[in-house]
Amino acid sequence: MPQPSQTAEDYLERIHELIEEKGYARVVDIASSLDLKLASVTSMVQAIVDRFGRVDILVNNAGIGGNTPFLDIKLEEWNRTISINLTGAFLVAQACAREMVKQRGGRIINIASLSGQRGGHGRAAYGAAKAGLELLTKVMAVELAEFGINVNNIAPGAIETEMAKFAHDQATRAAYNYLIPMTRYGTPEEIADAAVFLSSDESRYIHGHTLNVDGGFRAAGLMFRGDKAAPSS
Repeated sequence: MPQPSQTAEDYLERIHELIEEKGYARVVDIASSLDLKLASVTSMVQAIVDRFGRVDILVNNAGIGGNTPFLDIKLEEWNRTISINLTGAFLVAQACAREMVKQRGGRIINIASLSGQRGGHGRAAYGAAKAGLELLTKVMAVELAEFGINVNNIAPGAIETEMAKFAHDQATRAAYNYLIPMTRYGTPEEIADAAVFLSSDESRYIHGHTLNVDGGFRAAGLMFRGDKAAPSS
């Protein structure tokens, strides 16, 4: 995570340096027009195949947030959110899956969200996109199983990301910490651990599944032990 003294640009530059040292980086545009988006995704997948000869694992993690109430959201914001969070994920998954079909195997992990499983204020576009991604994952799992391609979702709960730091005020944080049985936000590393598991052979019979990584939030309801204090406003 960025340190307090780091700018976002410094942080991204350091990530780029690490990737150059240990892997391969490729910028993909999933935020522009459909034609440009499709060309960018196709070029990215071809570059990976040219460099490595195959595509084994896809983690579909790109996305944007949004908290505009249903009655206030403009069509432009709605279209942009669906375009990036759902259409973008679809295009990347489809392009990678076509290569995986040729090699008769692969792993696709889509990053969904608890916002796609339950209603939340201001989550009309974001929640709709993530709900669509969760259903798309099930369809992909059904259709791609015969080719040896495992497809699953990870649905993060409240995770300590830059997006959460921007979107969650003190009251929101207090409410989450009250409603999460583990009484804390998750970390990006815990989402990465789940992705590593779903990418591994140990998860070979897990297919079409959504793995909630949420500290028990989805399971909890509103019943708590008697000594747990209610959140203060």
